[in-house]
Amino acid sequence: MRRVLLGHLIACALVLPAAAQNAPGVTDTEIKIGQTMPYTGPSARRSAQGIAELAYMKMINDQGGINGRRINLISVDDGYMPWRTGNETRKLIENEQVAYIFGSLGTASQLAVAHYLNERKIPQLFIGSGAYVWGNYKANPYTIGGVRPTYRLGARAYTRYILAQKPNAKICILYQDDDFGRDYLAGARDVLGERYMATVSEANYHPIERTIDAQLVQLKGTGCDALISGTEPDVAVQVIRKIHDLGWKPTVLMSNISTSQPTVLEPAGLEKSIGIVSSAFGKDPSDPEWADDPGMKDYKAWMSKYLPDADIRRPNIVEGYIYAAALVQLLKQAGNDLSRENIMRQAENLRDVELPMLLPGIKVNTSPTDHYAVQRLQLMRWDGKRWVRFGPLLNEE
Repeated sequence: MRRVLLGHLIACALVLPAAAQNAPGVTDTEIKIGQTMPYTGPSARRSAQGIAELAYMKMINDQGGINGRRINLISVDDGYMPWRTGNETRKLIENEQVAYIFGSLGTASQLAVAHYLNERKIPQLFIGSGAYVWGNYKANPYTIGGVRPTYRLGARAYTRYILAQKPNAKICILYQDDDFGRDYLAGARDVLGERYMATVSEANYHPIERTIDAQLVQLKGTGCDALISGTEPDVAVQVIRKIHDLGWKPTVLMSNISTSQPTVLEPAGLEKSIGIVSSAFGKDPSDPEWADDPGMKDYKAWMSKYLPDADIRRPNIVEGYIYAAALVQLLKQAGNDLSRENIMRQAENLRDVELPMLLPGIKVNTSPTDHYAVQRLQLMRWDGKRWVRFGPLLNEE
């Protein structure tokens, strides 16, 4: 009997390797993945990224899924409040039994759950944030940063641009008082070194503040030549309007999360926005330069079918498309071993991955000691009608 039982157990083990290797939420027909998004609250406009990711997964499922498995992306509302992010993420893991967390938006929100996920060795993939903290692979080995350049890289590029125009420029930085905003201080400090204190004037705001008028009046009083605005989209609208109302004319360098024409520049005033400098890493669907680009043609066909009522100019939709394409590449690379361990192994071994809506020359690269998926960007300037890119691609280093 013991021999028969042992033989039966061995036989079962031999026919069930896929189930043993797969994570919770993975079956022969489905990959269940979780995500939190601010579908309500002050950052609801940015949730277009989540809507785009859901639409992309629908396209993939319509094409037969990944190796015959349908992607079930469960995207829930956290209102951009870290405590709700914590609650919703726990529900996704413990109740929904998702295999991984993907693309969840927000620096503070994702920091609130990073320890919980990493402690349980649950992949936190391609966070919807460019915060520099996501590169700390030792503290968060199961976390991979966003498929976008870091805010700190943007701040370095902006600071170097300012100094190239005027070597002795005085710089102002308005920043959100969290890890997102403080990356702009860190990037400027990387470039200026010991000159930082004598060169930069700072003012911050808390995300719940309704107005930043006083901070801008304060910064104007310093007589600075250039303003780096490390701000969320709703605050960016206020920045553009108030600078105009004050008759202040510094060079304005805006966070690249706040460059949307329909949700930032139009509410602020297209004419008031002329001359603003920001940065790009993805293709702009409204730019005629990409009219004959195969990747852009595919993107517009996807939008026409899966998001027919969406505004094609919104960069958050492009970003969602890029993120979703990166996830699909990762799942394909993992093959049939969709265990959390192998997913992280593959997430740390993405090599020169080209995605259709990234700018030419920008590729996805990761390693066990490099959790920044994208490390290049290009500066651009608003000319009143469109964003015009200029200069070379700029690197993280």
